[in-house]
Amino acid sequence: MDKPVADPRALPDAETITAALAAIAEQAGGDGGASDVRAKVLAHLKAVLRTGRAEAERQLFADGKGHGCARRLSDLQDAIIGAIYDFALVHVFQVANLSQGERIALAAVGGYGRGTLAPGSDIDLLFVLPYKQTPLGEQLAEYMLYMLWDMGLKVGHATRNIDDCVRLSKSDITIATTILEARFLTGNKALFDELMERYDTDVVSRTASQFIQAKLAERDARHKRMGEARFVVEPNVKDGKGGLRDLHTLFWIAKYVYRVRRRAELVKLGVFTRRDYNLFVKCEDFLWAVRCHLHFLTGKAEERLSFDLQRELADRLGYQSHPGLEDVERFMKHYFLIAKDVGDLTRIFCAALEEQEIKNAPVLSGLIQALPFARRSTTIRGIKDFVIDRQRINVADDEVFARDPVNLIRMFYLADRYGLEYHPEALKLVRRSLKLIDKTLRTDVNANALFVRILTSRNDPELNLRRMNEAGVLGRFVPDFGRIVAMMQFNMYHHYTVDEHLIRTIGVLADIEKGNLAEDHPLAAELMPGLTDDRAILYVALFLHDIAKGRPEDHSVAGADVARKLCPRLGFSLEDTATIAWLIEDHLLMSMTAQGRDLSDRKTIEDFVARVQTVKRLKLLLVLTVCDIRGVGPGVWNGWKGQLLRTLYAEAELALTGGFSETSRKSRAESRRAALSERLADWPEAERAAILGLHYDNYLLTTDLEDQVRHAEFIRRSDAEVRPLASAVRTDAFQAMTEITILAQDHPRLLSVIAAACSSAGASIDGAHIFTTTDGRALDVIQIEREFEADEDELRRARRIGRLIEDVLRGKVSLPAVQATKKRARALSAFHVEPAVKINNTLSNRFTVIEVEGLDRPALLSRLTGAISDLKLDIRSAHITTFGEKVIDSFYVTALIGQKIEDASRQGRIRKALMAVLRQDDADKPKRAAAAAD
Repeated sequence: MDKPVADPRALPDAETITAALAAIAEQAGGDGGASDVRAKVLAHLKAVLRTGRAEAERQLFADGKGHGCARRLSDLQDAIIGAIYDFALVHVFQVANLSQGERIALAAVGGYGRGTLAPGSDIDLLFVLPYKQTPLGEQLAEYMLYMLWDMGLKVGHATRNIDDCVRLSKSDITIATTILEARFLTGNKALFDELMERYDTDVVSRTASQFIQAKLAERDARHKRMGEARFVVEPNVKDGKGGLRDLHTLFWIAKYVYRVRRRAELVKLGVFTRRDYNLFVKCEDFLWAVRCHLHFLTGKAEERLSFDLQRELADRLGYQSHPGLEDVERFMKHYFLIAKDVGDLTRIFCAALEEQEIKNAPVLSGLIQALPFARRSTTIRGIKDFVIDRQRINVADDEVFARDPVNLIRMFYLADRYGLEYHPEALKLVRRSLKLIDKTLRTDVNANALFVRILTSRNDPELNLRRMNEAGVLGRFVPDFGRIVAMMQFNMYHHYTVDEHLIRTIGVLADIEKGNLAEDHPLAAELMPGLTDDRAILYVALFLHDIAKGRPEDHSVAGADVARKLCPRLGFSLEDTATIAWLIEDHLLMSMTAQGRDLSDRKTIEDFVARVQTVKRLKLLLVLTVCDIRGVGPGVWNGWKGQLLRTLYAEAELALTGGFSETSRKSRAESRRAALSERLADWPEAERAAILGLHYDNYLLTTDLEDQVRHAEFIRRSDAEVRPLASAVRTDAFQAMTEITILAQDHPRLLSVIAAACSSAGASIDGAHIFTTTDGRALDVIQIEREFEADEDELRRARRIGRLIEDVLRGKVSLPAVQATKKRARALSAFHVEPAVKINNTLSNRFTVIEVEGLDRPALLSRLTGAISDLKLDIRSAHITTFGEKVIDSFYVTALIGQKIEDASRQGRIRKALMAVLRQDDADKPKRAAAAAD
C-alpha cells in the first residue's frame, strides 16, 4: 500500500490548545462553566485529539519510528491534559492562587509516566495532595476526568496525599511500580518533587530486593499466562514473552536499583555496553512500531498479533514477499528475532543485577561463600577453560573461545553432562565470539562429535539445544538451521516457529525414551528400548525433519538433501545417512496415511509398506511421527490419532514380516471376534451371537476392543428399547476430543445430515469412522473438538448435539433450519488454501478415492458429502483431517451399484461439483452445482 508522507506540522502543544480554549470562554464572556461552553470545549478537544493522532500515524508511516510515535502520542496527551487543567482553574473555577492546603500536582503514572503511549493505551493519572482532599481539589479532578472520559479516553486515576502514596507503596507492589514511573504533568512542581523524594528515601532504598523478586515473579506469571514459549505464532506484543512488558520490567528494576531516569544512564553504570544499549533501543522501537500500527489498524487496544491482522501489519510495515517466504512470514520472523534479542538483554541485565546484589549484601554473600557446597566457583576435573559458578558453567577467562573455538560447543556439552545452567557472563562472551564459528570449526571432528552428544543426550537435550539456539551458536554451527530460526509458518496448525518446533520434538523424544510419556504413547515407549543402536539416527532425523521449511521446493525433499550433506560431517556412515534422509523425506507418510486413508483397505497397507520396506524403518518412522505431531502444539495430539497410528503400525508390521494376507486377515478378524465374545461372556448366548454377527472384519480390525465392548452395550440397549435411531456420547480429557456415536438405518445422506447438525451446533468434526452392520444399519463414530474443560459441561454439550442429530434424522427439525442456525467459526479471511479435488482408482482395489483439499469453514463437510450423494455415489468410508485452517478429506466411494468410478467424463463432473463446493460459501450454490453436474 502507498505510505503517506509525514505532515511537516508539529502536533499541537499545550499553549496552542490553551489559547483556543480561552478564546471559546472569552466568546461566552469569560465564563467557562456554562454547559454550552463545555460542549464547545469538548468538541475542540476531540478534534485536536483526532487530528493529532492522524498526524502521529502519518509520521509513523513516514519515518517508521515506533518509539517516536509513542512519544508523540504521549506529548499530545500531555498538551491536552495541561490545557484542560489551566482552563478549569482559570475559566471554570476562576482561581488565581491556590492556598497551601489546596495545592495539587498532577502526575502521569504507569506506562503514561514513561512518556510513551499507544493509540489505545489507558491514561493513568495521579492527583497528588499535600494533606486531605479539599472541595476545590475534588471539583477540579472531577471536571478533568469527566472531560477526558467524554473524549472517549480510558482513564485510570487515583487521588492521594504523599503519606498515603508512601504507605501504600510499601505494601502493594503495583502501586510501588506505578509511582516509580511517575512524571510531572502540571500543577505544583514542589509537591511532586516532595513525593518523589519521600518515595526514594522511604520506599526504594529499603525494598530493592523485594521489588526485584516481585517483578521477576510477576514476569514469570505473565509468561505462563500468555504462553511460556517466546515463539508462539500469535504473540502478544505487550505482555507476551519477549514483548514490550519484558523491556519495561528491566527498566523498572533498573530505576529501582540504580536510580536512573533514562535508559542511556545504564551504559555509564556498566550495566549495558553501548552495543547492548543500542540493541535495547532497536527492540523497543520495533515493538512500539508494531503496537502502534496494531492499535491504529484495529481502532482499539488490541495487543495480540492474530493471524487475521498479521498480513495487514506486514503491509503497513513495508515487508515484501521473497521466494519461499511470504511478506507476513518475513515480518513475523523479524518479530521473533526481536523477541529473542529481548531474552538476551534480560540475561545480560540479570547478570549485572546479580553482581550488584552481591556487592550490596557482603554479609549474606560471605555466608553463602563459606558454605562448602556453594563456593563462588569450582573447577571441573580435567577442564581448564571452564569453572562452575553457583551451579552455572562460566568461562575461566575472556580468551577461552579465542584459544580454542571448539569450546563454543564444548561449553554446552559440559553443561549438559554436569546438569549445569549457564552463567550470563559466559553467554555474553559466546555471543561476542560467534564469528569464530566458521567453516574450520564446522568441519572439526571433535566439535561435531560433541554436538551429536548434546543432541542425543540422555539428560536434557531440549534445554541445551534451546540455550545453543538462544545464544546464536546453533544457527552458526548448522547454517541450514540458522535459516529457519524464528521462522513462522502462516497457518493455524503450527503453534510455534520452525526452530522451536524442532527443539520441542527432541524434548518429546527424550521424554518418551525416559518413560515419562508411556501412558500417552504406549507403542512408541515400547519400541524405544529396541532402538538403542539407532537412537542417534532418530534424534538427528527429528532435528532435521523441517529444516528446509521456507524454501521454494518441497521441504521434505530439500530436507533430505540437507541431511545427505550434513550427516557425514556429523560422523554418520553412508548407510545411516541414507536412513536419516529417508525418514526426513517421508516424515509425513505415516501421519497422512493413518489419518487420510482407509486402514481396513488392503491396498492402503500394501502401498504404505512399499514405501517403508523394512521393520526398522517402520519403528523409526512411528516414533518420529508421534514426536512430530506432539511437538506441533497443545491439543494437536489426541488418543484418536494414537489409535490410528497403532493400527497402521500393526498392519504394516504383519505385512513386512510376511504375515499379511487375506487368510491371516480373516484369522486376525476371527481372533478379535473371539476376544469380543470373551468380554461379553456374561451376556445371554442369543444376544451375544447377534452382536458378534453384526460386524464386518474391517470394524473388528480397526476398532479398539474397549470401544467394541462399549458399542456392543450401546446397540444392545438401543435394541432393547426398540430405538432404531439412537445416539451415545463420551468425552476424554486425554484425547481432547468428544465422541458421538450414531446408530441408524444406513442411507447415502446419513453422514451429510450428521455433519450438518454438528456444524449448526458449532461443533468442528475432526474425524469420522463409518461402519455398516450386516443387518443394514450404520454405526457412525464422529469425533468433534472439545469445547469445555470440565467433563460435565462437555457431556451436556455433546448430548445436545446428539439429540439434534436424532431430531434431524427423525424429521422433527428440517435441515435448512438447522443450517440457518449454525454459528460462525473463527475468522479465516486471512488465509488462502488453493482448492483441489483428486480422484484416484489406484489407492484401493474396491473403491474410488476422492481427496478434497481446501479452506475449512462451517458446514463444509456437510456440503461435500451432500454433493457426493447428489452425484449418486455411495460413501463407504470418510477420513476427515484438519490442519488448522486447511482440510484434507478423503472419501472412499462407489457408484450405487457398487462399482468404481472409471468413466473419465463422470469423474470430470464429480470434480467440477466438488470444486464448486470448495469455492463457494453460499449453501445453495454447491447443491445447484452438484445437481447440474449430474
